[in-house]
Formats: sequence, structure tokens, C-alpha cells
Amino acid sequence: MTLGLDTAVGDGPQGPDGPEAPAGGASGELPPGWARATLGELGEWFGGGTPSKKRPEFWTDGTIPWLSPKDMGPDILAATQDLIHESALDASPVKLVPAGSVALVVRSGILERKVPVAYVPFDVTLNQDMKAVVPHHGIDGRWLSWAIRERERYILENCRKHGTTVASLEVPWLMSTEVLVPPYEEQLRIVAEVERQIAHISLGELAVDRARREITHLKSAVLERSLIEAASSGRLLKDLISEPLANGKSVPTCDGGFPVLKLNSIRGTLVDPSIQKGGDWEGIDPKKYLIAEGDFLVARGNGTLSLVGRGALVPEVRSPIAYPDTLIRVRVDMDKLSPVYLGLVWNSRSVREQIERQARTTAGIYKINQAILENIEIPYVPLRDQQLLVEEVSQAYAAFEPFADEVDKIRSSSSHLRAALLQAAFTGALVPQDPADEPASALLDRIRAEQKAKAPRKRAVRKPRSTPPGQEELPS
Repeated sequence: MTLGLDTAVGDGPQGPDGPEAPAGGASGELPPGWARATLGELGEWFGGGTPSKKRPEFWTDGTIPWLSPKDMGPDILAATQDLIHESALDASPVKLVPAGSVALVVRSGILERKVPVAYVPFDVTLNQDMKAVVPHHGIDGRWLSWAIRERERYILENCRKHGTTVASLEVPWLMSTEVLVPPYEEQLRIVAEVERQIAHISLGELAVDRARREITHLKSAVLERSLIEAASSGRLLKDLISEPLANGKSVPTCDGGFPVLKLNSIRGTLVDPSIQKGGDWEGIDPKKYLIAEGDFLVARGNGTLSLVGRGALVPEVRSPIAYPDTLIRVRVDMDKLSPVYLGLVWNSRSVREQIERQARTTAGIYKINQAILENIEIPYVPLRDQQLLVEEVSQAYAAFEPFADEVDKIRSSSSHLRAALLQAAFTGALVPQDPADEPASALLDRIRAEQKAKAPRKRAVRKPRSTPPGQEELPS
């Protein structure tokens, strides 16, 4: 099921009506002056759409930001990659969302692991995979963005749709998620302190990420040097496989169904078969899509060019499992090519340049296909030398592992630090309460009263006359 404009939250302000939501209570005792509310009560919610690509006037000389998942990353957005013309506002599904909104992704593979959230300080339009909430008066937008981030784990565990090919959030359930709301003045204090602390954490993360990139560059240099010395020629992938390349199959989720890999089962250079779900294979034979040890799986698409076409080797498979249509299966001719060697050289500069040069982009997603992969030229050495090269490069990589492990530990610690900071902020432990602040209960009562007054009133239905017009009895 695709989340679009015909769902509970459409192309304009909406209410939280829809499927019965899971209990969304925020745990913990209320700090002085705080109150409870659902996300749906704290602002007006907007959906989006995509102006027709067949109407070039919608995309030419655009001045209006159009937000899509590929733009999400910064806590506060500065711009969007795409702009649309104002004519699209009247002749397409998009609506203008006022400045000061909080945007979040509700349909994307990234929802397997996180919920991208951003504060948007300018007017914006959205694509159909996004939602935005414009806070009511008395709710600070930046505070609301941090509040949603603090509830990320709950949202991922309780607001995910079931049976969808692409990870999606059930928007009515999202809007029913409860948060603890402090007085307005305390919201501002929380934002100031959270962003001050996050700035320090971010500086440390930048240093760690630089170290990680340096390790990656060193490993790449080792691989390139070895290939230059050993591989004097190349062979097309289609000449090194034992059977035609094959896409997997997209099937709905079904608890207890035949297992299929999830989208995020590629972990570095290896496939993790334990990252799977049950699939509904009614009328389809899953045996055609089984993976086996030594298979090489390649990602067909990604919003980031450097990640499209990334491949991973399938290790030992202890029980039958299929693979999804987001992956392409490569089975090599063992008499010509070692799967381990393929996994190694797949990350070489020459292979990556070929993939990225030929990848096609549609709606912000870079894609490759079987025809492209078949004609990728693989740096080639005879089979007897492939294992020697793998061993040589693996030994060099091993020297970097202690440093890489330490970097990963530090990066993981920063994530835990962020989570602890937000937990303190949204349980009243980060900044002091001020008895002089207007209680949040009064603020929320005012918001609810204002929204009730704005709600359209149902027109009274006139009862049918018991006597036809003109035949009423006249008074005597």
C-alpha cells in the first residue's frame, strides 16, 4: 500500500481520524507545569505530492522549495535540492506549508532504522513520502522537532505499517503518539540547551567521521595498488557468471510466511541472512528466489549515488531464504571467478566509476539494472591468482581493524549520548522548571478550544413537514 494523498492525512491540514492507534503514552511522571498531548493535537498536519514531470513548466525557473527524503539530514534545513514553479500550486497535488513547520519522512527504506526529522524555517512543499506539522501558537517548532526525535524508537516500533514493500508509517498512529509538553517558556530553554549540547557532540562526530573516511581511503589505496600490480586486463561480468542475473521478488509481509531478506540485510561487504521477514508468497514459488552461499547480491537503487550498486557476499545460509526485488543476484562461474574475489574488487575504483556513470535517476533515486551490471568490466586475474590477491589485501586490511573498531565504538557512544540528552530534556531533567511559567495544561486547553472553535459545524438537518406546504391548518 502506497502512502499518498488518499490516506488519512492528505494534501492539506488533517485530523487524526483513521485506524485504531496503539497506545502511545509517554512514560514517566509529569514534571511541575507539564501536561500530556498527542502529536496530532500540537499542530496542523500536511501531506504532499509530486507535480507531473510531464509538465516542464512546473519544474522550470522554480522558486518554491520542494522537499523530499533525499533532503533530510540536517536538524534545521537550509534549502532543498529541488524547486518548483508557483503554477504547480494550483494545478498539482502539492500545497504550500508555512515556514516554521516540522517535516518527517513517512515512507522510505530508511524507516527500517530511523525517522528523519527536520525543522523547516521557510515555506515549503512536500513530496508524497513526507508529512509536515505546523505547530499551533504556544508550541515551539524547534522544540517539537526534538520531541519527535526523542520518540523515534517508539514510533519505529509502534507506528510502522504492516504488509508494505517499502517501510512506511501509519500516519494516524503517528499523530496519536503521546508526548510530554512543558510550558512554552521551558520549551525555549530546552531547545537552547539541547542545541548547545548537540553542537559539542556534532563536533566530536565530525572528527570521528573524518577518521573513518581516512581508514576507508587507506584500504582503498591498498586495493588499488594490488590490482594495478596484478590485474593487467578486465573481463565483462556476463562472461564470468554461471546463470543470468536475476532480480528478487517483492512480496507483502506475512508473519510466519516463507522468509525473505529485508532491505537492510546488506551489511558492509556481507549479507546478514538473519535480517529477514515472513513473506506472503501466495501463487509464487519462492524456490526461484532462494539465495545460497557464494551468491553476490547487488542493490538496484539508492537515494545516494555512492551507494547504488553496492554489493555483498552471501555467507553460509542455514535455512532457505529468498531475496527481494530491490536486489540483483549474481552467481559466478566458479571455474573462472571466486565470489570472494568478486566481493573484493566490486569496491574498486574502476568498478564504482562504471556503476555511478551509468546509474539513472528517477524521482531522486539512482538505479541500475541487469543490462548495466552484465557489461561491468571486472579487473581480472587468473583463478589461481585470485585467492593470493584476496589474502594479500585481507592481511593489509587486518592492520586497520583495531583502529576501525575504536572509531565505531566512539561513534556508537555519541549516539547513546544523544539519546540520553533527549531523554533528560523530555522528562524535565535538563533545565529547571519555573513556577512563574504558564502551565502547559492551560496552554493545551487554549489550543484545544481554538481548534474546536475553528472546526466546521455540522449543518442541522431539517425534519420533513408532516403536512404539505400551503395545507397547514389556519388558527381559528
